[in-house]
Amino acid sequence: MNISVDISLYPLDAGFSELVLDFIDRISGIEGIQVVRNTLSTQVFGNYKQVMALLEAEMATSFAQLPHSIFVLKIIGTDRHPDVIDD
Repeated sequence: MNISVDISLYPLDAGFSELVLDFIDRISGIEGIQVVRNTLSTQVFGNYKQVMALLEAEMATSFAQLPHSIFVLKIIGTDRHPDVIDD
């Protein structure tokens, strides 16, 4: 099953942009997972187990770097990538 995840990361620190870009870089470039950035959030598309395992590991890394961070996730149980949607 493929899923779509909309992620927003809010590090509660003055140097937040580096942490956000680092997180995006870590989840990008993984075979089978597509990452789309925009100005408000990042979307991740791929296999449920692969995406969730990736997010679990990389969110833990981000919390280790800066514990006072907030992740907001919206997860949809289908692939809603703009290039795939057949509406």
